Amino acid sequence: MFVDKAEIILKAGNGGHGGMSFRREKYVPNGGPDGGNGGHGGNILFMADNGFRTLMEFKYKRKHKAENGENGTGCRSTGKTGEDLIIKVPVGTIIKDKDTGRIICDLSEHGQKYRVAEGGRGGRGNMNFATATRQAPRFAQGGVKGQERTVILELKLLADVGLIGFPNVGKSTLLSVITKAKPKIANYHFTTIVPNLGVVEWRNFDPFVIADIPGLIEGAHEGTGLGDQFLRHVERTKLLIHLLDASGSEGREPLDDFKKINFELEKYNEKLAKRVQIVALNKVDLLLEPEETDNLKAELEQMGYEVFVISAVTGQGLNELLSRTIKLLDEIGEVEPIFDFEPETEIIFTPDFKEKQFTVEKFDHLFVVKGAFVERLITSVNFEDLDSIGFFQRVLKDKGVFEELERMGIQDEDVVQLEEIEFEYFK
Repeated sequence: MFVDKAEIILKAGNGGHGGMSFRREKYVPNGGPDGGNGGHGGNILFMADNGFRTLMEFKYKRKHKAENGENGTGCRSTGKTGEDLIIKVPVGTIIKDKDTGRIICDLSEHGQKYRVAEGGRGGRGNMNFATATRQAPRFAQGGVKGQERTVILELKLLADVGLIGFPNVGKSTLLSVITKAKPKIANYHFTTIVPNLGVVEWRNFDPFVIADIPGLIEGAHEGTGLGDQFLRHVERTKLLIHLLDASGSEGREPLDDFKKINFELEKYNEKLAKRVQIVALNKVDLLLEPEETDNLKAELEQMGYEVFVISAVTGQGLNELLSRTIKLLDEIGEVEPIFDFEPETEIIFTPDFKEKQFTVEKFDHLFVVKGAFVERLITSVNFEDLDSIGFFQRVLKDKGVFEELERMGIQDEDVVQLEEIEFEYFK
């Protein structure tokens, strides 16, 4: 099954909590705090791999989680860093953030990697909080949660040339003749329901990749037929070969077909409609008089297009078509990407955890505080130790929680709730 779009959920590893321990050895008085730092959580990276052809794997496995960092322990031992999760995808995959629609990365080369979800930082152990006046801190810092995000994977085939045209004009037949691809061929519409790729090795020229794009009909850009699903696969092509049924065997007017397909391309993306395009008048072997194509060819040439008269079945005109295709590819060189994507200066994407943001909800005399830092703070505090409680209060003050509570009208003896912790407020 060919799957070229998938939505998956990513969860990078959580950072390990800092250790809370004290050095206790015989003949070593007042050993002091020696809790080590927690290990960082594992990141999630995507890697382009030529061994993959579709996004089929992600149709059945939607959630992907990296390993958590381990907690710090005594003897100043840092917890183990969580293993990174590397997800392999086909070359040509674009990864988008679902919430913003922003393109995160474009994996267009084999082996290219990109970090999409960052693991949480490990918390600091109690050895880091010792001071001249606080020599035995009984608290440690909790680890940061790993980044969670939902991304959309889109596969855009890496083809130099795209074959476009109405169904049953001979695209699959042409592909099978000039490459070793074996697409399904039959005399009815929508025989091809997935894009087919083939490599053209013509004489002594450099080979190029050609793609047969199925299902382009009138209204494709709005979802009619299959074109809406597969138009993305011509976005990377440098050159378009537009096949027309010159014989009119389907009862359609070739010139009318040509205008409709180009209208669909323009509606889908104006940049795509401006790609270099040549026209191939196919199925001329079905014509009784070869001159019947002269008027059609003249009209298309008057519109500024190069036109080739061919028969994919008999091989007529294929030499001229492929020779010109190879020459045009060399002249065109690299093309501007269709999709809006500005490469970042660094390959690594660093998210903003927004730890300073929080919300306060009021229910009569109960104030519920929620925020990215709350859970981490709760795991950091030993509520049986005065120093630890002092640390807890300072964090709430530094984050602006007390200021926000007072702005919302909190009074003495009102209850403040943070996760499972509740306490009475006194100014």
